[in-house]
Amino acid sequence: MSEKILLITGASSDIGLGLISKVNKDFDFIIAHYNGNKSNLVELKKELEEKLILIEGNFKDESATYDFVENIKKTGKIPTHIVHLPAGKIENLKFSKLTWNKFQSDLDIALRSLVIILNNFLPIMTKNKYGKIIVMLTSYTINIPPKYLASYVTSKYALLGLVKSLANEYANKGIKINGISPTMIETKFLQTIPELIVKQNAMNSPTGSNLTIDDVIPMFEFLLSEKSNSITGQNIAITNGNIM
Repeated sequence: MSEKILLITGASSDIGLGLISKVNKDFDFIIAHYNGNKSNLVELKKELEEKLILIEGNFKDESATYDFVENIKKTGKIPTHIVHLPAGKIENLKFSKLTWNKFQSDLDIALRSLVIILNNFLPIMTKNKYGKIIVMLTSYTINIPPKYLASYVTSKYALLGLVKSLANEYANKGIKINGISPTMIETKFLQTIPELIVKQNAMNSPTGSNLTIDDVIPMFEFLLSEKSNSITGQNIAITNGNIM
């Protein structure tokens, strides 16, 4: 393997930005996906220069997702490692208020995008007999999920199914595929959740607080490293002291 190349989808998120800052020394190149807002990534690029490659992609749109993959190929930098973070906007709604369009949108952003990306890059990883893939899931795939998040939870279970299926299919091909399932993390992703729910979640935690990105990123670092070569097909919980 001549170069280590990390693709982070949803790289403009708080976790994506934090991960780039932590692991950039471990990779020859990092391809950072964003959709619209790239201001923080541009600031990071001033520091990392050519090492950080910014590529836009609207995963709500199928053709734009294929264009995103083609734009990666045009760089000549084919990922050896992939971290998949995107999720549709959380909406705290009763099921009766949800439409199929919301379910479809969440699945398009989270699941369809990953399927398209892996359809293109897993064959190359297979040829090279090496690859590491990490998918952001949620502790709701391990414990009883809360009410009123049916669309979000469904998309995460769909991703978990893909992780498990592909991990088994590619286990003998040198490719490790795992999920990470944290409890609630204090990021801007929570902006659409009522503040009371976020505070109650923190109060109910044994630590008296929600997770921070610094609590979660070390697990990404570990799974991206060679220390995790014997681990695949796992849904790894980061529970903030909760027993699940």
